[in-house]
Amino acid sequence: MTMMDTVAVTSQATATPAAARPGKPYLVCTNVGKVFGSFTALRDIKLTIQEGELVSFLGPSGCGKTTLLRAIAGLDPATSGTITQAGRDITGLPPDQRDFGIVFQSYALFPNLLVTANVAYGLRGPDWPRDKVEARVAELLKTVGLSEHARKYPAQLSGGQQQRVALARALANQPGLLLLDEPLSALDAIVRLHLRSEIRALQQRLGVTTILVTHDQEEALSVSDRIVVMSQGRIEQVGTPHEVYRTPASAFVANFVGRAGSFLAQVEAGSMLRVGHVAFPAAAAARLPIGSSAHVFVRPEDVKLGEDARSHSTAFAANVTHVEFLGAFSRVSLDVEGMRLEADVPQERLAQLRLDANPRQWLTIAPDRVLAYPIARADG
Repeated sequence: MTMMDTVAVTSQATATPAAARPGKPYLVCTNVGKVFGSFTALRDIKLTIQEGELVSFLGPSGCGKTTLLRAIAGLDPATSGTITQAGRDITGLPPDQRDFGIVFQSYALFPNLLVTANVAYGLRGPDWPRDKVEARVAELLKTVGLSEHARKYPAQLSGGQQQRVALARALANQPGLLLLDEPLSALDAIVRLHLRSEIRALQQRLGVTTILVTHDQEEALSVSDRIVVMSQGRIEQVGTPHEVYRTPASAFVANFVGRAGSFLAQVEAGSMLRVGHVAFPAAAAARLPIGSSAHVFVRPEDVKLGEDARSHSTAFAANVTHVEFLGAFSRVSLDVEGMRLEADVPQERLAQLRLDANPRQWLTIAPDRVLAYPIARADG
């Protein structure tokens, strides 16, 4: 696809996005599939996005998240299933007949055009006389904080500023749907952190329904109303950031979203898990057959260290194997019976533990914080 082709997919629709109305479906994917030759990229996708939501498609490279976004945009039409937007079946429509604006990772700005011309590129036809275009461009540049850069060329802007120009261009036609395909991945960490907050604030202010494709779990957790976690062309879980982080639907989600110690354990009666000589309670074990093996995950913030943990009947001791300084806290790696855990410990608490003198630490884990799943074939 040439740069001209890429920019031309910005929709010519001029409908003003309505404010978010929770519970009102806006985009619905029903049994959507996509096949490239002998490769199946999407499998039976069922997804409903509400009007005004910001929904992230999250997953590793090759999971199908960008393919799903491109199917919604019509850039790679779905092989099977249907896609409806605001009650209209758009499954077979070409991109220029769909109501969306899109921002790509590469920005796709015209290097020989001024910022104003880049933003105004899609504002053509009888609905957009010159004075209306100029007013719209000025409004958008003010919205994204680039008014003073209007007469510059893209090469004279920083990466973050170029991405804002791309965002302004995508919003120029007041699309009902905004598609963001890894828009921040080419930026430095500090710029990325700042710009994602700006994008979220802008999306909430405009009320435009937005889909963000990202492989960055922190990005998805921080800006999304809901997250769609994908793996191997399928949806693993759809939920709020809290739901996806705290109650992962599968071992894949538990392992991919957030940090966690991971190990195998045996399920015992009384909702207990055992690794070698160590047994500890886990509410999630009640859903698994006694005697079966489980894939277990424990978040670092859920492991409590120190002598005060020793008073708990479920406490056990583990050896400290590594300490990683991470600023406000340190991440302590532990091992017992081959069970590897991590604990996030505030610096003042770390000094009290005196790990150099006490490399063996008592720890406890709240039973309702242990994540346990049946061993799946993919887990080996």
